[in-house]
Amino acid sequence: MYGALRCVGERDRLDRLDHPDHVVLEEGDVSQPNGDTEKSVCSTIVINGSEEEAESPKTSEKNQTREIYSIVFVTAEAAPYSKTGGLGDVCGSLPIALAAHGHRVMVISPRYLNGVSDENFAHAFDTGKRIKVPCFGGEHEVGFFHEFRAGVDWVFVDHISYHRPGNPYGDAHGAFRDNQFRFTILCYAACEAPLILELGGYTYGQKCLFLVNDWHAGLVSVLLGAKYRPHGVYRDARCILVIHNLAHQGVEPATTYQNLGLPPEWYGALEWVFPTWARTHALDKGEAVNILKGAIVTADRIATVSQGYSWEVTTAEGGHGLNELLSSRKAVLNGITNGIDVNDWNPANDKYIPFHYTVDDFSGKAQCKAALQKELGLAIRPECPLIGFIGRLDYQKGVDLITMAVPELMQEDVQLVMLGSGDRGTEEWMRSAESMYKEKFRGWVGFNVPISHRITAGCDILLMPSRFEPCGLNQLYAMRYATIPVVHGTGGLRDTVVNFDPFANEGRGSGTGWAFSPLTKESMLWALRLAILTFKEHKSSWEGLMKRAMSRDFTWDNAAAQYEQIIKWAFADPPYVR
Repeated sequence: MYGALRCVGERDRLDRLDHPDHVVLEEGDVSQPNGDTEKSVCSTIVINGSEEEAESPKTSEKNQTREIYSIVFVTAEAAPYSKTGGLGDVCGSLPIALAAHGHRVMVISPRYLNGVSDENFAHAFDTGKRIKVPCFGGEHEVGFFHEFRAGVDWVFVDHISYHRPGNPYGDAHGAFRDNQFRFTILCYAACEAPLILELGGYTYGQKCLFLVNDWHAGLVSVLLGAKYRPHGVYRDARCILVIHNLAHQGVEPATTYQNLGLPPEWYGALEWVFPTWARTHALDKGEAVNILKGAIVTADRIATVSQGYSWEVTTAEGGHGLNELLSSRKAVLNGITNGIDVNDWNPANDKYIPFHYTVDDFSGKAQCKAALQKELGLAIRPECPLIGFIGRLDYQKGVDLITMAVPELMQEDVQLVMLGSGDRGTEEWMRSAESMYKEKFRGWVGFNVPISHRITAGCDILLMPSRFEPCGLNQLYAMRYATIPVVHGTGGLRDTVVNFDPFANEGRGSGTGWAFSPLTKESMLWALRLAILTFKEHKSSWEGLMKRAMSRDFTWDNAAAQYEQIIKWAFADPPYVR
């Protein structure tokens, strides 16, 4: 495209500035996204031809060249500015980890103003740059706000459609009907930002890596191929699509294609036809456009948020209709498990919990449990296992299994606390269960960050019976806090929770929890009863579980190294050209 958009008050220029200094690192190989590990890492920095020694966390047997990239994240949400779930956590933490590795990193997301959390953008200033986005039958002016924080350029696209009450996607009445428009202008703005925003004195330029997240940012990949590269712009750029949740694909009626501002001949990239059984009536042809499909077709590489999920999306059960397309792109499909923010989630200094503890001293955890029991009005009983659930109350999270299992579970000597909101029927069930099992059950309807930390720290067991879970974060938080997860063996849950084996390592045991399968009430109760038995009767085994769980490395630094590798692979191949 360049020229399809025009910068208000600026003359159009094709001679955009690239990074003025070429920076290369000499290093060993990093962990491969497919799970193979080679010896790593940085030993020598080469800047403009001169060498300097760098600290190496591991011994490297062979060196190779790693470039420093200009990376542009495009996302609907990024914590702490906006967040509804794991997507916000990832896009708020991974950019900082990549910047710490020396890369130049920009995050582009909407500037949501809802009159409630406007202070999130208090430190972002107006860049004064404006562009006109040609879509939806007209030209729509958007602006850019900028904040430099933690080594990252946080760029917020400003448009009136982002100034409304609710969350990024909807309000109490449901999803916003103009979401296709709202995220289309985000994608257009994201394509222009590296060309026109002089951040720190110079632009990101045309040789950058777009890392687009879920369908909301998926149109970026299509725009690069359809409207930029044909005009000689972004021919040296690459685009990686990161799938956080394949269930959401940005599907709208086929007639909306003309609103996207794309050439007619590109319709096939987004074309989607619903199967007969999914159509609303006999005359319905099922024709639609699917933005995530377009991104899968045109992206240079594709990543999912766990290795298990990268396989699941290629199956009929987990592919949500896109499994055959994703299978055809297996050569460029990788899974990288998310990390967690170890500053926010650290039992040694967590500001939300009343007592602190470490892997060498669990006394504070016992105190956190007693404090949580007192706060919830439960009997303070250290010998009674306290089980927690934190999450949305919906079908994906398997809360229906919990509701079916509670009558049997309450016959055990246990306590159970659930925190979450969503399905109204489940919320009402939680309230009634609290009345029925006054001595054993507590239900907290809603979501509260401090109480989620206190439940994570105070519980002995975390229950996650999710039907599917691309990565999952709560089980990672739980292990960080020595709370043992009992999870359904799917996606990222299967990847991150290692089944307990009491006989491994000469009787010292191995594993960090229980991953049950199949997803049935009986299977879940079996795993819970094993956990309860181990907690009550095998204290040394339980302490071993806690220590191994706390010792797992789920930092973003590890994930960032794997992202660096797939970025390298993306630039090793030619870009997508139709």
